[in-house]
Amino acid sequence: MNADNDNIRVVIIEDELHNSRMLEGIVRKLRPSWTIEAILESVEDSVYWLRNNPPPDLILMDIQLSDGSCFSIFKHVELDSSCRIIFTTAYDEYAIRAFKVNSIDYLLKPINEQELDQSFQKFERLRAAQIPQPYLAAGDKNYYTNLVNSILAGKKEYRTRLLISTFKGYEKLETKDIAYIYSDNKLTFAVDFNRKRYALDYNLEKLESELDPAAFFRASRKAIVNIDAVAKVTNDVGGKLKVETSPAADFEIVVSRLRAGEFKIWMGK
Repeated sequence: MNADNDNIRVVIIEDELHNSRMLEGIVRKLRPSWTIEAILESVEDSVYWLRNNPPPDLILMDIQLSDGSCFSIFKHVELDSSCRIIFTTAYDEYAIRAFKVNSIDYLLKPINEQELDQSFQKFERLRAAQIPQPYLAAGDKNYYTNLVNSILAGKKEYRTRLLISTFKGYEKLETKDIAYIYSDNKLTFAVDFNRKRYALDYNLEKLESELDPAAFFRASRKAIVNIDAVAKVTNDVGGKLKVETSPAADFEIVVSRLRAGEFKIWMGK
């Protein structure tokens, strides 16, 4: 291995503990000389770490994190052009196509050790040859913003209904009738505007990627809200926002300081 590729600093951004441990184990097995600088599980944690530490050489990054899409990170942090990313994802095919077009490495979950090793080898070749990131080579500091836009542009349709399992069979729930969706003890529920609650066979991460972002916002790790259900928004401590819905939720919905700006923009669209 090229000596320049021995002392590589790696950051893992993954919100599922078993996946982060698995990635950590594979990195230590395949590249024992590399240093894992941090294992982060949220957008907020990642932004804080990247702002307060030298940029790593390589990031292994899941797309859907506990408090939103990993692309939110790039709205708050400008990565150095020498930092490369391997996305680990169970994302829809439209996103995968965008990664191909933009020459970004990606791996579908569950992660295959051999494929990860091939990605490491590609990273090492590019680093040894000092080949810059695409777009950044042309001086475009908005590369990751462009990537986000290209991915969003590829998605033409969002869910308009959900299939609900009942004791007697199945029924459909129109997404326009959902006031908010929340998780509780690893279970996911939707509440409609008539206060009726439905158990869902989807997690918040999957729903966030499939619901129309103009209508739905991942307000917190626990909740997704419909714009038509937002009754009142007040300032909270530390730059956070407190959201009240109609019908009212029986738990607090607090938007983090990092996402407060995005939420305000979403509210004003």
